[in-house]
Amino acid sequence: MEETVTTLSIGQVAETSGVKIPTIRYYEQIGLLPEPPRTASNRRCYDAEAAQQLRFIRHARELGFEVDAIRTLIEMQHHPMRSCEQADAIATAQLAAIDSRIARLTALKEELERMADCDRHGRVRDCRVIEILADHDQCLHDAH
Repeated sequence: MEETVTTLSIGQVAETSGVKIPTIRYYEQIGLLPEPPRTASNRRCYDAEAAQQLRFIRHARELGFEVDAIRTLIEMQHHPMRSCEQADAIATAQLAAIDSRIARLTALKEELERMADCDRHGRVRDCRVIEILADHDQCLHDAH
């Protein structure tokens, strides 16, 4: 008995995966997603595996992984018996990057709260926001 493979148009795979059409084309262009076969009229034909890979990519991007890391993680999927040490290292590096970003954002938040904690209806010449922005030495944090 012949197995029938369901093919999806780019619009259908976009809807199924939650990835926009231009992004799908971009992922194909940079080799993150293999270029699909085409019909006689040159329309792309995707299968369920492509939709799943797009969901994987979308989720990884939502977690902040860079394209090169995603490419490595996709490649790792093709070797299920290998150690996941590299995947763990990629995730650990991403976690460290997020922790660093959170620290910078926390410093920015504190600085903006301090700047905004002033007489809100005063004059510009006495405005802490303008004063601190004009003189970085008045900031509490150097790393922003």
